[in-house]
Amino acid sequence: MGVREIQVAAHNLNHSLIVHELDDVCDSVTGRPLTGSWLWDSALVLSHWMPTHLNFHGKAVIELGAGAGLPGLTAALLGATRVLLTDVQPLLAGLLKNVEANGFEGRVDVRELVWGSDESISGLTESSTFDVVLMSDVFYDPEEMVGLSRTLKRICEEGTEIWAASELRPWTGECLNELRDQGFQVVEIVTSQLGVQEGVEDCNEFAIFQIVPPLAENCNVSTTPVREF
Repeated sequence: MGVREIQVAAHNLNHSLIVHELDDVCDSVTGRPLTGSWLWDSALVLSHWMPTHLNFHGKAVIELGAGAGLPGLTAALLGATRVLLTDVQPLLAGLLKNVEANGFEGRVDVRELVWGSDESISGLTESSTFDVVLMSDVFYDPEEMVGLSRTLKRICEEGTEIWAASELRPWTGECLNELRDQGFQVVEIVTSQLGVQEGVEDCNEFAIFQIVPPLAENCNVSTTPVREF
């Protein structure tokens, strides 16, 4: 796949982030390529939206299903004091490569996290709390949403904000409905023209969502005018 240089506006200047995409990472059981090692358009959408809508200064951030890690790296660029990029084991080497390529060692860490796994979640929450949770293109399999919701409930504490970007596909609504069945509120922040504005070449439709856990007081709901999905 190669190396991509992504322009991100930060502190009134344009900065470059280096992202290595790997095409040789495969599932050990099926042998199929793990597409999480590629840079998907939803990550571009979220990363270009973040500088003008979210404040990361002094905050601890975790990215779930990080893949190539662009949103989490963007959070580090925007002033987060600690960023944790998480995904399944085969994708961790690629994440570490991208952390090193951008000089974020010591501030951005990489850890394995299997959604719904008590063991991997406990390893994170015993020593860390997070102000912001980031996700991009994670709404692809409704069956994965129970594990994702379990993880979100464990890592979200009072004041934590959860933000997700997704391309709107036929199964996106089903995934979001599964989260709602688990007690989450799903709030669509913006959809119109995201792909065009954020540098995505195709004409597919994208959305930014705020995901609010069952106990609303655990997270800050955006004051931006919104409509519920």
